[in-house]
Amino acid sequence: MANMDKNKNIYATWRTDSLYLSAFLLARGLTLSTIEKLSNKKSLFVFVDSPNRQLWLDQYNFSTEDSSTCLIDPRKLVSAIKSLKEKLYQNDF
Repeated sequence: MANMDKNKNIYATWRTDSLYLSAFLLARGLTLSTIEKLSNKKSLFVFVDSPNRQLWLDQYNFSTEDSSTCLIDPRKLVSAIKSLKEKLYQNDF
């Protein structure tokens, strides 16, 4: 699930409910703006949009296995997953 909108003419945002896609984008350099809680089990990760976002989405969704365009340092990915989970459970946003 993803959509794009203007956030009170401050900046464009992009949303997804996928934890692992969010971790991938965070590890790539997209900035997390907030997390919108929809229910106890459902949240939306809201990112400040970037011109690179579509390229990174295409890499995540369509790169072949072992493609060098989709490789991320595992430590960055694990750190991004931990960070997102902490924010989810601590209500940092």
